[in-house]
Amino acid sequence: MISTQGCAACRDGASLPFAFTMAFQPILDLSTARVWGYEALVRGTQGEPAGAILSQVNDETRYRFDQAARVKAIELAGSLFPVDEDVRLSINFMPNAVYEPNACIRASLEAAKRVGFSYRRIMFEFTENERFRDIDHLKRIVAAYRKQGFMTALDDFGAGFAGLSLLANFQPDLIKIDMDVLRGLDGDDRRRSIVEGIVGIGRALGVEILAEGIETAAELDAVRSLGIDLVQGYHFARPLIEALPMVPGMAPESAAQAA
Repeated sequence: MISTQGCAACRDGASLPFAFTMAFQPILDLSTARVWGYEALVRGTQGEPAGAILSQVNDETRYRFDQAARVKAIELAGSLFPVDEDVRLSINFMPNAVYEPNACIRASLEAAKRVGFSYRRIMFEFTENERFRDIDHLKRIVAAYRKQGFMTALDDFGAGFAGLSLLANFQPDLIKIDMDVLRGLDGDDRRRSIVEGIVGIGRALGVEILAEGIETAAELDAVRSLGIDLVQGYHFARPLIEALPMVPGMAPESAAQAA
């Protein structure tokens, strides 16, 4: 049950002083040759990169931006995603902008209901690159989201502040291995050993592994040889603003829209 007792920020309906939209990049399942989902990525309305938008987010607008980004992603997914497919929407969120998990998820649930997009198709990614102020609070967020039926993912694994200590404290549904760890994996035995270890940890914990930032056929062959089925990167498709990129050979065809 969603709490009706939100914090003051959860009742703040003020608009943001800047505009933004979302681009979508596919996540592929090699085992089924299907589009597993799409990650929603922040972009400016004129195509500006995420950094240009995020640089305008400060302590005053952090909560409003986090809420607005979730709603924007869900609303676009409602109009772009195939209706009858189990294609997931992956949304990045700022744990430090979540005050009370159940209250702060309310706008996302309302947006999903409004556009007819099942909330069970939504995965929330939190990144290691944001230093977490309170690990116990982050554990409560993950627990609350999973209880509501959302998937959770740890993004940029291997490149952030907390590393393996996060997995020691709680368990997401999915780990996204950072592209810097995977870069040149096909020709680097050290990197291969590290990724192989991450895959082993994932199997032991029952956590799915996703390789992000794949840019070459050789990197793809390397991650595939290690038993990684979920992949994402420019080798397959670049993000498209307010559209779903086409990935040749990957179903569902109905999910593909040309730029």
